[in-house]
Amino acid sequence: MTPDVVKPLRLGVVSYLNAAPMVHGLDGDPRYQIRRGVPARVAEELRRGEVDLGMIPSVEYRSGEYAIVPGIGIAGRGAVRSVRLFHRGPLESVSIVAVDEASRTSFALLRILLKARLGREPEYEPMRKSVAAMLDTAGAAMAIGDASLFFDGECESLDLGAEWTALTGLPFVYAFWAGRPGAVQAADVARLRQALAEGLEAIPAIATMYDGLGAGRAALSEAYLRENIVYRLGEEELAGLREFYRRAALIGAIPRVPELRFYDSP
Repeated sequence: MTPDVVKPLRLGVVSYLNAAPMVHGLDGDPRYQIRRGVPARVAEELRRGEVDLGMIPSVEYRSGEYAIVPGIGIAGRGAVRSVRLFHRGPLESVSIVAVDEASRTSFALLRILLKARLGREPEYEPMRKSVAAMLDTAGAAMAIGDASLFFDGECESLDLGAEWTALTGLPFVYAFWAGRPGAVQAADVARLRQALAEGLEAIPAIATMYDGLGAGRAALSEAYLRENIVYRLGEEELAGLREFYRRAALIGAIPRVPELRFYDSP
């Protein structure tokens, strides 16, 4: 008899520096098959069933009947540096904001924060250009990931993580592992937690080897992973996530506040 072939679990992984510790060692594990892309693409692949588990932006949880891998994610408790709004003039006078829509969560967060800060919503214009190019045509520009983290142009910026915590007193959850119920077993949850634990130990090596826009900036990359990113989903993070969903529903970014469901823990 031919033994049953166990198909690898297909993982959709965000192709940013902050995701690297969460999948440390999984590229060489035959039980897992990794596909990388920007946050919006990972969410689309999960929705189409092209991956079994995706590291999805928080706002995408409302798009399907998903469950969450408990205990781990990408969060922050203040300044995050990789999600910022850049502007050259007074923020209060901005009428057009260029946005990188690669992460719909960051866009929803921006809408929430500017509505609270300005008392209005400016006009948003999607652009896939450099921060400098966006600022040439708009009063402000939102950038995420490496484009935000490593931008060193001369302008002011609003760190959306810091602004969220100042507004709510809560952490912000940017992304987490999610998939359809039954797609992940307790053993997979344990393996993902192990990968993260090993990744946190390997942060110096990850920062040195990273070949995104931060190439040659190992010290800055390491400081970002250690000081700006929180990789746990504890009670405070979940409270921040629920508050984000409440506020996102109020501005129409999501249709309703979703119920949080989780895979079984080992």
